[in-house]
Amino acid sequence: MPTQPLSQKEIEDRLRELPGWSVEGDRLTRGYRLADHFAATALVVHVAQIQQELDHHSDLTLGYNSVALSVNTHSAGGAVTEKDFELAERVEAVAPGHGAS
Repeated sequence: MPTQPLSQKEIEDRLRELPGWSVEGDRLTRGYRLADHFAATALVVHVAQIQQELDHHSDLTLGYNSVALSVNTHSAGGAVTEKDFELAERVEAVAPGHGAS
């Protein structure tokens, strides 16, 4: 069964549960600040592991002390879906362990 796009109301309701996340265009996005490059790199590796487990991959941008994620579901026509929020929730669960804010 294909993943269905979420309605605007569903997206807004889900975003209330994920402070720091937003929708930009057709993508769910979030940026994090970390102590240094090593911490940022460690978070990227952890996110990559989560993405492999979920078989759902975001665009990741690594900066000196920052990480940015941007995701939508290609199989749903590039819309935001439950899969995107599942990824966001999993990242939110591990980010504090890396000192991300």
